Amino acid sequence: MKAHTSQLALPILIALATLTWPSFVISHADEEVDVDVDVDFPPMLDADDISFFSSNYDIDGLHWALSNVFQRSKRNTNEREIIYKELPQILASRGGGDTYTTQYKLEMDLEQAVYLVNNHLLSQEEEIYFAQHVIPTYEKVLGNIPSLGELSKTEGLYAFRKEDYDLGIGSIYNKALHLTDFDVLKDGDGNLLPLLNDGFDAHAIEEHWFGTDDGTSNSNSNSNINNSISKGIVVIDDILSPKALQRIRALLNESTVFYQTKMPLKFGGYVGAYIDDGLHDKILLQLAFELNKALPNIMNGHPLKYLWAYKYDSRYTGINTHADQAAINVNLWIAPEDANLNKDSGGLVVFTAKPPADWDFEKYNMDTTKVMKEILEPTNFANVTVPYRENRAVIFDSALFHHTDEFTFKEGYANRRINLTILYGDMVMGSDDNGGRSTTSSEL
Repeated sequence: MKAHTSQLALPILIALATLTWPSFVISHADEEVDVDVDVDFPPMLDADDISFFSSNYDIDGLHWALSNVFQRSKRNTNEREIIYKELPQILASRGGGDTYTTQYKLEMDLEQAVYLVNNHLLSQEEEIYFAQHVIPTYEKVLGNIPSLGELSKTEGLYAFRKEDYDLGIGSIYNKALHLTDFDVLKDGDGNLLPLLNDGFDAHAIEEHWFGTDDGTSNSNSNSNINNSISKGIVVIDDILSPKALQRIRALLNESTVFYQTKMPLKFGGYVGAYIDDGLHDKILLQLAFELNKALPNIMNGHPLKYLWAYKYDSRYTGINTHADQAAINVNLWIAPEDANLNKDSGGLVVFTAKPPADWDFEKYNMDTTKVMKEILEPTNFANVTVPYRENRAVIFDSALFHHTDEFTFKEGYANRRINLTILYGDMVMGSDDNGGRSTTSSEL
């Protein structure tokens, strides 16, 4: 595998002159480097690194950087390729460590392993390894995890013990056991295929985004845009082409990159996969860039910043009320329509208020009680509540407070609620003089 070397036209070079180039790009910009050469990749890419490649819609370059960093991490099952022997602290602190788990996370890992084996989605060598080692190890370690009541001091987290390591959990837990590494979508002749559905109406979407405060729009389009959504919040049905939806759903069901777990007694029950920790298949980068280019007025000045996917356990709650550090949030729902048992819920609640400019991340992302009392209660909790639909996306101002709606999905691994989130640009918080309230109008 060769390192990526961008061939930049002069106008693009001029446009990029003011950007901060990642050091590992500067060091090797003029040479081709084999993947096994000691390139000075950092332990993780940050949002600025991602934005650098995104400013030029450089799928190959971003994938090259992300995959090389990931290959050198402790997630790799090939110890000879690991450069960084410990995971970055930020991964452990957000729930992606490899020395602890939760019962629901390990159950989901086990379900995925069985799903991969039963559907013959692995190579012959992988299938034997999963059947003889991965699945039995998960089952045995699950038997060692105490009840939630006994884990109250750690809010439901379980630290692996000697007997778990003796069973072999250290060699498989939160490891890249199977990666899809799906390419961009192409036709039989190798031509790039769009991921957005034929009915994607960019003009109507942007009209609704910039519409008047009462939610009206001048568009007479018969598109798949929900005509009653408020300014700054747009709902798009059937956003992906059938082929793109099928491919991305397969990726999120098959790739073993869902490393994050949450404390179930505090934050609910869902696992997370992130662009800087394995979730970097080219088809996802293609989607992020295609959306950015398709909505130039909404996305102006807002390159791709971050991307993640969450997979949920219906026995717990979803994500608590919070705001995200970005300008634009695209929340896309992947699980099959018939998996959702309540058609009136299961989606997203977006409030019409933002955090004040003087609030820090800990306040608006972690202190739910303070958010409810000081910001949302004065607005009478005004919100837009969007029910779950397969292949539905909600695009909204990422600074608006939001949380997962109540959800009940069928049992079974392939029925788990999955959302894909793509973030663009830098967060624009509310002003201090309006208590963080947005001008977004009230409810759906």
